[in-house]
Amino acid sequence: MVAIIRTEGLVKEYGRGSRRVRALDGLDLEIAPGEVFGFLGPNGAGKSTTIRVLLDQLRPTAGRAEVFGTSPRDGGPRHRARIGYLPGELAMTGQATAGEFLRHLVHLRGGAGAERIADLADRLSLDLDRPIRGLSKGNKQKVGVIQAFLHRPELLILDEPTSGLDPLLQHEFLAMVREAQADGATVFMSSHVLSEVEVIAERVAIVRAGLIVDLDDVATLRHHAGQRVELHFADPVEAAAFDHLPGISDVEVGDHHLTCLLRGEPDPLLKVAARFHVTRWSAEDRELEDLFLDHYRMPVTEEEVADDGR
Repeated sequence: MVAIIRTEGLVKEYGRGSRRVRALDGLDLEIAPGEVFGFLGPNGAGKSTTIRVLLDQLRPTAGRAEVFGTSPRDGGPRHRARIGYLPGELAMTGQATAGEFLRHLVHLRGGAGAERIADLADRLSLDLDRPIRGLSKGNKQKVGVIQAFLHRPELLILDEPTSGLDPLLQHEFLAMVREAQADGATVFMSSHVLSEVEVIAERVAIVRAGLIVDLDDVATLRHHAGQRVELHFADPVEAAAFDHLPGISDVEVGDHHLTCLLRGEPDPLLKVAARFHVTRWSAEDRELEDLFLDHYRMPVTEEEVADDGR
């Protein structure tokens, strides 16, 4: 089975000499046909740079990127016609109405999707008769979402797709993603809003400084996030008794209680705790967002600061 998107050791650098910045640092991805894939990271992590390489808007410094089994450059316009793309920043101005703008895009695509304009506009509560230049950020985002879905593309590449949409319309957008997947489309969705990716994606990659730091299905990533465990004791305990236990980190010991982060089986922790008189205990699953934050609590490098906003 040919992956819809594949990158191997993908590197992208900007600038020259001492001012050179590495936005992508050996990125490896493989996305299967029909998959909804979440690409998570804050601004400056390399998400938009990755997308621009996949669309042949940027050429990689090193490594390889493939879309539909070939490089974006070799695929050219023929392959791009099979993609629905929503950029992270929409540049839409002019006197044309939203409807005229969408019909113009349909014309450029050879008429594909003309019959869907009214329906999608109704679903997203977009007034097609309002001029583009007078639209709010949220309404411009609706236009962007509609144009990406109109022609029923085989691959949807969506960069921060719900930016500016209210919660009700975010729900409608996710319904559109599910429908596109049911029709056989592959969806690559970049976002820094973890909650929306978590409910729709089968797999999620967390990217930091142009490198994937975690990638798996949502259930496994939740397991990586671990549990927050709290134990209360009848007598004071020493932190040294719990040091270096496998799967245990962030140990904090008070006079009669202990808290820690547990990743993995609880058996080693419970065996040590059983040496003492335990009066109460609790274990709470952490959210996927906690894992995301774990990766981003690491110190920021000079390269990441320089790349902020790419």
